[in-house]
Amino acid sequence: MAVVVWLLAGGALGPFAGKLGQVAGNDQAAFLPETAESTRVNELRRGFQKDETVPAIVVWVADSGKITAGQREQAAEAVRAAGRVTGVAGPGSPPLGSEDGRALQSVLPLRADLDDQVGPAVDAIRAAAGQVPGTRAHVTGPAATQADLSEAFAGIDGVLLGVALSVVLVILLVVYRSVLLPLVVIVTAVFALALASGVVYALADRDAVRVDGQVQGILFILVIGAATDYALLLTARFREELGAGRDRWAAMRVAWRRSVGAVTASAATVALGLLALLVSDLTNNRALGPVGAIGVVCAVAAALTFLPAVLVLLGRAAYWPARPAPAAAHGRRGLWRRVATLVDRRPRRVWAGSLIALAACAAFSPLLKAEGVPLDEIFLHDARSVTGQRAVAAHFPGGAGNPAVVIARADRARQVIDAAGGTSGVAQALPVGADGRPGAGEPLVVDGRVRIDATLSAAADSDAAKRTIPRLREAVHAVPGADALVGGYTAEQYDTQRTSAHDRTLIIPIVLAIVLLILIALLRSLLLPVLLVATVALNYLATLGVTALVFTHGFGFSGTDASVPLYGFVFLVALGVDYNIFLMTRVREEARRDGNRTGVLTGLTATGGVITSAGVVLAATFAALVVIPLAFMAQIAFIVAFGVLLDTLVVRSLLVPALVRHIGPTVWWPHRGIRP
Repeated sequence: MAVVVWLLAGGALGPFAGKLGQVAGNDQAAFLPETAESTRVNELRRGFQKDETVPAIVVWVADSGKITAGQREQAAEAVRAAGRVTGVAGPGSPPLGSEDGRALQSVLPLRADLDDQVGPAVDAIRAAAGQVPGTRAHVTGPAATQADLSEAFAGIDGVLLGVALSVVLVILLVVYRSVLLPLVVIVTAVFALALASGVVYALADRDAVRVDGQVQGILFILVIGAATDYALLLTARFREELGAGRDRWAAMRVAWRRSVGAVTASAATVALGLLALLVSDLTNNRALGPVGAIGVVCAVAAALTFLPAVLVLLGRAAYWPARPAPAAAHGRRGLWRRVATLVDRRPRRVWAGSLIALAACAAFSPLLKAEGVPLDEIFLHDARSVTGQRAVAAHFPGGAGNPAVVIARADRARQVIDAAGGTSGVAQALPVGADGRPGAGEPLVVDGRVRIDATLSAAADSDAAKRTIPRLREAVHAVPGADALVGGYTAEQYDTQRTSAHDRTLIIPIVLAIVLLILIALLRSLLLPVLLVATVALNYLATLGVTALVFTHGFGFSGTDASVPLYGFVFLVALGVDYNIFLMTRVREEARRDGNRTGVLTGLTATGGVITSAGVVLAATFAALVVIPLAFMAQIAFIVAFGVLLDTLVVRSLLVPALVRHIGPTVWWPHRGIRP
């Protein structure tokens, strides 16, 4: 019955994985801090626009020498032609020459509701702009960036899923040397993803949750990785029980009963850790929380219902051509028996050496700059919007085309303009006229307020520009009765950076408390849960240290997305505790019968292979995120994949069992069921 229900559900809900893009949006303005000053400005500036628009910046650079009068006229004609493109909301500004005379710049407003059609509109503008002989035309600005983002996320449901499932299948074939079992595990993960996609689609379609390309990609990877991990734990235990001589029904009853506690506790740590993101002030963080938790719940549901039913139907044939053998047979030989023997004989040396190595890596963690990714590094490969931004920066003031936006009372406009223009790091400050252009005619007054565009001297995405924002705010806030507010792209980045830092100080303790309480309830101990939480926290810091070195000296990133450290923490701590839960529940089971020393030896030997396989699978699935050519995805992929492997191979394999072996039964205090 369970198999039939899942087959029907999978067939009905499977198509929703491909439909999530229909309810996903990649509007970066929708993911700003809700209480930040830049968000308030974003709301007020809409009153200064007849229709909500997104600017596209067109820049022409002369192939040699300076722009001629004829080229200027042809550029103006190209702007008029571009204004007739479907999706352009109004006429563009006349081409403005650069101080060096080698470039022209114009701004065209695009409708904000173009969604998937923004790419064709930008391409049409590029085609019109390219009709100026003797120049190279570029289109950049928020509209072009949005078009490149849409292109980057195009086909995410096909390419990403295909790569992730292929990687998992290959690893499972190598690990299990079985024909049917890898396919059963893959089908379990696919059904879990179908269920999760259907639920998320229904909620997103009713605006109950928010989905963007990043959240969608992480959901796919998280569900596949989690479902595979839980499936591996159950299939390994089922194989043990079959090898012990039980029939398939009895073997599944024992395997399910002895696995369900660890699997559900593991899923709870990940789901509740993700739900802790709901207290974030960043909308995209809050979006990932419930969506990710839904995915984990669906993964554990498939692993504990569909998979057991299929395994019972297949029995020993699931492992063909391999034969299930008793756990004792595996325990007498093999790599993990040797690792367990090393931990048993020299526990102090093992945990001390592991601790020193992790601490050395963690020492480099302060070097990680989580201050945002520059515009020219958002995409892993040179996108056309990035090339255009470089052309703008080379010939116009750094912040040209992306000014800081000041909203102030109209009767204090002159004082605010003077204060903004006199701020260090501001090239000029001009009021926006009725035609939407800065400095053109009388300022447009809306509800007693005016808009002032402050062009920054430095590039809008640079650290220097972000340092200008607090100075600019201080200057305009000091104008009596102006009620001035500062927003715009640079202010948004500055506010996002500050909010991300605040979120880390708030959410990290919440996640640690959640994990600690779950471990206490599962292990019925106080000392051991504290020890496990401390080890996964150390693993996180060690991962940050290695990440700081690799990002700077290996990948050449000059900055890290502000959300990456928090996402990395939530995933690494929650998923890292998973593997410790799998290990320590088995150690406790063995220790209650044969004593602490034998429990560690047997538990590590029995679970070493399956947990390592699960870690490799999870790391590989997260690594598949690099198929999306965005720096954020690449950074998340590395930090989670490396951190999971470090946790699996060092923390769970050496540090934790060596500490438990060295401390002895006291580590289970106040639990009394463990023999010396």
